[in-house]
Amino acid sequence: MTRLIVAAGGGGDAVAAAMLDTALYGTQHPAVVLTYAWDRLLVDPVPGPRTPADFTALGRMAPRVPVITADTEPVPPAGSTLPRLARELPQTFALTDPQHGVQGITVQLTELVEQLRPESIDLLDVGGDILAHGDEPTLRSPLADALTLAARHRLNTPVRLLVAGPGLDGELPAETLHPLLGPAVAAFTPEHTAAVDSVLEWHPSEATAMLAATARGIRGLCEARDAGLPIPLTDESPTVHEVDMDAAFTRNILAHAITATTTLTAAEALSREICGFSEIDYERDKATRLPTTPLKPLDPESTLTRVAAYEHKARARGATHTTFRHLTETLSLPGTQRDTLKSLLLTHHPEQYTPPLWHIPPTTKRR
Repeated sequence: MTRLIVAAGGGGDAVAAAMLDTALYGTQHPAVVLTYAWDRLLVDPVPGPRTPADFTALGRMAPRVPVITADTEPVPPAGSTLPRLARELPQTFALTDPQHGVQGITVQLTELVEQLRPESIDLLDVGGDILAHGDEPTLRSPLADALTLAARHRLNTPVRLLVAGPGLDGELPAETLHPLLGPAVAAFTPEHTAAVDSVLEWHPSEATAMLAATARGIRGLCEARDAGLPIPLTDESPTVHEVDMDAAFTRNILAHAITATTTLTAAEALSREICGFSEIDYERDKATRLPTTPLKPLDPESTLTRVAAYEHKARARGATHTTFRHLTETLSLPGTQRDTLKSLLLTHHPEQYTPPLWHIPPTTKRR
């Protein structure tokens, strides 16, 4: 028995796919997960998605479908979370390669279906931005989802579209998504997150971290991403909904426009035209601001003081939680110091750790 789960946007969607696999299908036959190697600059200092040429020791599931193995490593200076996921999780991670545009991804999907003959195919998006028109002012990363959605539209095989954690990616508000969602097919529980608990200790995905946190019962308002977006953590947050695939494609203007693309460059140009931006351009611009000098060790006292100052302001905004990525960025620290910051905070205030989020207490604590 083989299940195929396509992680629409890569990154944390691949981790969520492992949770979904457990929630819907159990643990006896781990799924194949097709996913981008598209981590943010916190992990990968090279803008955009990685291609097979960016990795060593890849396996092969089909002629154009590479597989991340336990021996796979990114080729410096590129970085990727996928090799570690492959070592720590039972699912098989195949690599989506967008360098040949939608047509290339369609070929990959076709080869996978012919090779695996899966009993089910699920296309999973965490947050729901795959349902965007493409011109919403809150959109930040529409291209990856649109590429995957357009490729699915070209595939002559039934695929179920699932949205987990409506609104948790901070791109489309949950109230905007609710009329578009179909029936709930699952609600994540602590039992389902247990499969990825150890991964979420190091993986930087914020949307999937919030998804897991809400599955464990955490509720409140979480500040996330570099902009400090306020994201409600509600009873609806850990749910998974089926969505009409054809309606999603009809709605997604960018997916329509890029359907015939044969290069990522062409798809990116259409994203600029339709959405007004390319998320890869944003990464390119941000990459130019990454520090090039050796990092100074964190000073514990001053760092804790700065965290306390942030918490004071965040508390006034109504925030109850934040992500470690947001803490790292709001303190203007490089992504490579995220784990150091987390260790420092857990050493001094372990009571504020509500895995995998950081709790902002209702009153100021002495540092």
